[in-house]
Amino acid sequence: MSDTMVLVDENDREIGFMEKMEAHEKAKLHRAFSVFVFNSKGEMLIQQRAKNKYHCGGLWTNACCSHPRKGEKTEDAAHRRLKDEMGFDCGLKEIFSFVYKAPFDNGLTEHEFDHVFVGEYGGEVAPDKNEVEDCKWISVDEIRKDMKEHPERYTPWFRICLERVLKEK
Repeated sequence: MSDTMVLVDENDREIGFMEKMEAHEKAKLHRAFSVFVFNSKGEMLIQQRAKNKYHCGGLWTNACCSHPRKGEKTEDAAHRRLKDEMGFDCGLKEIFSFVYKAPFDNGLTEHEFDHVFVGEYGGEVAPDKNEVEDCKWISVDEIRKDMKEHPERYTPWFRICLERVLKEK
């Protein structure tokens, strides 16, 4: 069940289900979420995806992102994956959603209806090494500077939505 994607239309209406790799091979639009976490200093928690991920391995991105399971509410999935990937949970609020499509060199394509959540947290982070290569708290100015100089270090969805997150959080 955890590898079944929720296929949606451009209005996020559920239209079916498909196995995760097949959905990425066929570039099917599916429901997803991205979680951005800030601390009291205004720093953002970013993670470097594990190098063995099926796409974007080794790239830096927001605190966590994934896909809700069949029958699972998107916000519940965001909390579940934050705990699974980063070892903590915090209050989250959805601030916007967007659709993007990003093809990768390995033949897979992310085509997501992405729900964006933000939260605040200041405690310990204990990332799952199967999911996360590294993580760090970083100032917004540092992220902007590095992303401008080295966009290839960051995931496509992170590059697309970062400025809007900073504006709307």
